[in-house]
Amino acid sequence: HQSKGVENVLSVINLCLATGNIGREGAGCMMITGQGNGQGGREHGQKCDQLPGWRDLANPEHRAYVAGVWGISPDDLPENGVDAYEIFRRIERGEIKGLLSICFNPLVSLPDSEYIRRQLEKLEFYVVIDFFLNESARYAHVVLPGSLHEEDEGVVTQVEGRVIKINQAIDPPGDARQDWRIIQDIARALGREKGMTFGSPREIFEELRIASKGGVADYYGITYEKIEQQMGVFWPCPSEDHPGTPRLFEPGSWNVVAKGAGPFYFPDGRARFNVAPYTPPAEDVDADYPYFLTTGRVISQFLSGEQTRRIGPLLDNYPEPRIELHPALAAQLNIADREWTTLESRRGRITLRALVTKTIRPDTVFVPYHWPGRRSINRLAIAAQDPISKIPEYKVCAVRVRKATAEEVEREEAVRRVKPPSAP
Repeated sequence: HQSKGVENVLSVINLCLATGNIGREGAGCMMITGQGNGQGGREHGQKCDQLPGWRDLANPEHRAYVAGVWGISPDDLPENGVDAYEIFRRIERGEIKGLLSICFNPLVSLPDSEYIRRQLEKLEFYVVIDFFLNESARYAHVVLPGSLHEEDEGVVTQVEGRVIKINQAIDPPGDARQDWRIIQDIARALGREKGMTFGSPREIFEELRIASKGGVADYYGITYEKIEQQMGVFWPCPSEDHPGTPRLFEPGSWNVVAKGAGPFYFPDGRARFNVAPYTPPAEDVDADYPYFLTTGRVISQFLSGEQTRRIGPLLDNYPEPRIELHPALAAQLNIADREWTTLESRRGRITLRALVTKTIRPDTVFVPYHWPGRRSINRLAIAAQDPISKIPEYKVCAVRVRKATAEEVEREEAVRRVKPPSAP
């Protein structure tokens, strides 16, 4: 979550290669995602430049294969789209006038959220599919009640490449419906139902098996039955009699034997070091904003908090965001634990109670991002992005810190007297 995030990852890979910590049991490097299917979504077209199987939308061979599976011409496939934040920049420029989002709360989860608010207000038509009326959905013209994963079935892929099965436990309540049914109804209403007439999630998965066949993330040999029998199946799994590949780049594994060379994705089978020179963050500290702000998660809350802020015991564990700062910085600024404190960046200001802790650097403050409105720290975050991954720089921006004024304290306490901190 930095504008130099890809360079950071390359550095980690370099360390793994240099120390031999790859291609063997108990070793390797991987991205710890924030969602249960963070890995699977990136393998099958969740991003605007991807096709199933970790194929590349800009690659003519990849386009031709997937188009053949879908029974269309490669020319009918779109070109690469834009990332989530660029969508809002195009709304600002008037290039995007309508938006459909599914289980997405950009008003809380994207940086510089006041900018996001203005773009949501500018949309001529905004449709939201979600299971709760989140903060962003309040700006929608139409809200379609969707489903939780307990109310549907399908597969998710864990960080190590293990595909597991989610079984439906209950039906969606009231007028709510499974997301895949809603999407198919929209396609039918638009006269674009071709390829969108599945009768069950299993039918969708069967198509995914074929569409991913031969790709890096090959699911062709993975079936519902094999998942249940093996407690999950690791990709690549090229055939139904293949057990799956628990570790990539391991001598003797399928991807090595099939290539007839070394394990890595180069003609000679050897890995490459990638030089990743240090570059500073997009916004460094200076005399006016002398401290770093980093945002992130706390263990009792999940993503934008729309689910977990409704669960009493989780909220009791961490009822509201606090500004975590080191005792040395707190002493320097004459700020006591739980005292009202104000953070300011070049994009906004927030007043929260302090949490004085030794588990942070003296030049850095931390605030979790799971809360909306006045308590949303992403109002202060910078919208700089990694040029390759397009991930925003949530982890670094420059701020100044001070004890809150009497007026700020009175305003915050008055707000909380009207609306309790547990309210969304």
